[in-house]
Amino acid sequence: MAPSKSGIAFILDNKITEIDFSANDSFKPTTTVLNYLRSLPGHKGVKEGCAEGDCGACTIVVAELDGRGGLAYKSLDSCLVFLPAIHGKQLITVENLAIKKGKEIKLHPVQESMVKKDGSQCGYCTPGVVMSLFALYKTHQNPSREIIEDSLTGNLCRCTGYRPIIDAATEACGLDGRDHFSENEEEIFSTLQNISEDKTSIEIYNPEQIFLKPFTIAEAIRLRKEHPDSLIVNGSTDVALLQTKKKILLPKILDLSAVDELKLIVEDHSKIAVGAGTSMEELLQFCETRLPALATILKVFGSLQIRNVATLGGNIASASPIGDTLPLLLVLDTKVRLLAPGRQRELLLSDFITGYRKTSIEADEILALIIISKPLKNEIIRTYKISKRKDLDISSVSACFRLKSDKNNNVAQIKIIFGGMAATALHATKTEDFLLGQSWSRETVEKAMEILYHEFSPISDARADEESRRIMAKNLLMKFWIETQESKNHSV
Repeated sequence: MAPSKSGIAFILDNKITEIDFSANDSFKPTTTVLNYLRSLPGHKGVKEGCAEGDCGACTIVVAELDGRGGLAYKSLDSCLVFLPAIHGKQLITVENLAIKKGKEIKLHPVQESMVKKDGSQCGYCTPGVVMSLFALYKTHQNPSREIIEDSLTGNLCRCTGYRPIIDAATEACGLDGRDHFSENEEEIFSTLQNISEDKTSIEIYNPEQIFLKPFTIAEAIRLRKEHPDSLIVNGSTDVALLQTKKKILLPKILDLSAVDELKLIVEDHSKIAVGAGTSMEELLQFCETRLPALATILKVFGSLQIRNVATLGGNIASASPIGDTLPLLLVLDTKVRLLAPGRQRELLLSDFITGYRKTSIEADEILALIIISKPLKNEIIRTYKISKRKDLDISSVSACFRLKSDKNNNVAQIKIIFGGMAATALHATKTEDFLLGQSWSRETVEKAMEILYHEFSPISDARADEESRRIMAKNLLMKFWIETQESKNHSV
């Protein structure tokens, strides 16, 4: 049997905190960071508002090794993060921002700006807002209005309104980004490095629960083989809701979120290979110029707090019909690579997803790599998401279109994939067949819209009824056509 440990170590209040789950009855491995902090006497600033990552009242910041000899500061929703996820990280709460000098309390620059700009009223949501601004302060100097608003997308403020909060962010982030955390970064880095050097897997065996957390691919494959019935998580922003909202005890979890070998992005002339553990935020930053269509959909994927934790592998493996990335990935003929003891296999994403929340992954396999084919320069690709609100919402209908026209403006190739219209994201094959070889004109598209209207049999639910979805789908086709007319060059 391979060596293992049953505890985690992290930094809180500038000192190492250790929790041994085998010897501690107070916390389970699926205790959320939120509930852990609320159990402590000095960290009640973090609040539970929604318990599903929508309101941001539970926002905290973690500082972790960035792989380049420094620290990365990331905001996250502590209600969605299980305690083992903060192993090897510095946990920062609102209580850590101000510092005492004698009898005087010196506020952090973001706190000072919130006071000066009247950014707080009731105070319930304010700690989470302050923590989002703190993460922004540590990562951006003089950020644009767009960056500021994005950093606050995951924080609801029901009293004050966002204008004074945005003013506070503008003022604070106009400074040099230095603070008392900057003074201690070398020491914190060294401590986290020492903790992280131990790659021994965390294996927690309790009477009601088993939690497995490897740090290498080899260990991940071993544990997957030994525990084929385990629930795999790689971020847990979806799975955590089973516990926080449905109160389901998760009996066995294999957490791959600490396997650095699964966090990579490699590009060549024809494809982009993305590790399954790559966060959505890292992928967004990479795709801004390299694959704008993917960046477009990632910008409305959750909030920054969620994108910092959620992974591409998790979004794919959930096999949700409303997974935001799936229409585009399917349009681009994406492949997945699966690893198992002594073997690997690659298959098209369309073959990997077999049904509603079902995949073809075998009991000893893990999803390791997503291989995205790059579009050609003479192709037009657009991706769309319709939801009841712009940010932090589940799509009612999503779509991706891929078009190649010939010199006569006829449709040489076309792919149309919709999410939210069936049990899985699917090709609109009848519409594609009709358009192929036809003139790419408004008249043709209007005829195709009628075919598309009848192609799917969507359900009615809380996000949209059947008729609305049919109308959305056909109108998105017209929207795509209009955008192709406005485009002077076939950019993607």
